Amino acid sequence: MSEHSQEIVTNKVLTIPNVISFIRLCMVPVYLVLLLNGQNIAAAAVFAVAATTDFLDGQIARRTHTVSKLGQLLDPVVDRALMVVGVLGVFLVGRVPLWVIVLIVARDALVVGGGAWLLFKKSIRIPVIYPGKFATTFLFIGFAALILNWPLVPGLGLCDLSWLPGFNGEAVCWGIWFIYAGLALSIGTTVYYARAALAALAQKQPNAGSNRP
Repeated sequence: MSEHSQEIVTNKVLTIPNVISFIRLCMVPVYLVLLLNGQNIAAAAVFAVAATTDFLDGQIARRTHTVSKLGQLLDPVVDRALMVVGVLGVFLVGRVPLWVIVLIVARDALVVGGGAWLLFKKSIRIPVIYPGKFATTFLFIGFAALILNWPLVPGLGLCDLSWLPGFNGEAVCWGIWFIYAGLALSIGTTVYYARAALAALAQKQPNAGSNRP
């Protein structure tokens, strides 16, 4: 049995981990305003702090036995909000192609929406796996680098496609390679979560012959 399954989940709202999550959530619009106003260093700093404190709320909740239902929902929602607004910001300033934001937003909508539906409608919670955390970490590092937009490295020159930065010949921020690695892991973990959800739903279904006399 995993550590998450052994932890008692409370209905408390005002806990230290939840306060940290709310603070992280408030940092999301601050980052976007700074970036859109050309404050790359300040925007990168705010984004980095919001991203690197991701582990704090979960660790404090488990160590102080204050894991809450709100925290279980709020933590991934804040992560996804930071991720979506992060990629939206670098897209708006022209540092990442449109398909990246579409893929990330679609994936996050599926994971967060599906997870919320399973939790509140079916009382099923799919535990977060470490590859998913690694994917989020890679993406956060990549976006922080793209926000700062320094240093730039030469492209590989493998194609002339403008929507594949890093693979074409244009100079690009090194963070794009962390973005690609994070996207690959994200796709893999999404497949895992979908299969785990289907398996959990199947176990909740009553046996076909259970109502027979």
